[in-house]
Amino acid sequence: MRLLFLGDLVGRSGREAVIDQLPALVEDHALDFVIVNGENAAGGFGITEEILQNVLDAGADVVTTGNHVWDQRDTLVYIERQDRLLRPINFPPGAPGRGANIFTARNGARVLVANAMGRVFMDSLDDPFTAIDTLLETTPLGRVVDAIVIDMHAEATSEKQAMAHFADGRATLVVGTHTHVPTADHQILPGGTAYMSDAGMCGDYDSVLGMEKDEPISRFLRKIPSGRFSPANGEASISGVAVEIDDATGLAREIAPLRIGGRLSPAFPPAWRR
Repeated sequence: MRLLFLGDLVGRSGREAVIDQLPALVEDHALDFVIVNGENAAGGFGITEEILQNVLDAGADVVTTGNHVWDQRDTLVYIERQDRLLRPINFPPGAPGRGANIFTARNGARVLVANAMGRVFMDSLDDPFTAIDTLLETTPLGRVVDAIVIDMHAEATSEKQAMAHFADGRATLVVGTHTHVPTADHQILPGGTAYMSDAGMCGDYDSVLGMEKDEPISRFLRKIPSGRFSPANGEASISGVAVEIDDATGLAREIAPLRIGGRLSPAFPPAWRR
């Protein structure tokens, strides 16, 4: 089974690059399942239902989010009817939507996708480790589902790494999002779980985390907001991670970064060239 995870879509540049290029990626490389983090897709803050549908129509099977999930107020309503949009699983009870769901891949496999949010340097939600542990115990890999992916939306790499080791051998992939910078630590952990601290962003890297540079620089210099953050709209890089999954175990056989276009050095999974 072949899975692709794409990091945070940021603004028009990022979402248009993904919507434009994802259909060919799915077709050319026989992708069985695609996950996209879309929490910055609408002007850098949240995701509208129209944008969500466009990303799904382009080939994404599920869209995850994070701390900006409620920035578009309509999300509080439409998330209830959109079972392919996830919010962090560790929001308090009663939050709209769902933090995990089981989906059917193109090859018929059952894929559990969970979206968790860290608490270090982030808004304080319920414990993500307890939430994920309960999920993994009640929906075990290889018995109830064929693959499990955890989007760990967090600021601290230590918290992301801890979650990966906590889930090692019980999940297919634990991948970090939120910091918008692709990391070079993609690996398969001893128990067979693939891991990468951050998938990066799909957006314009001639920016500050996908935003036009002037306002962030001004805030660092003056400590006073002078305007709104707005997404940079230059050529986007598509950033993410690809995983080859052992169909017999649901664990990872291979993991590699994906970077296409824009300013970053290109990276392409070796398995896709075969």
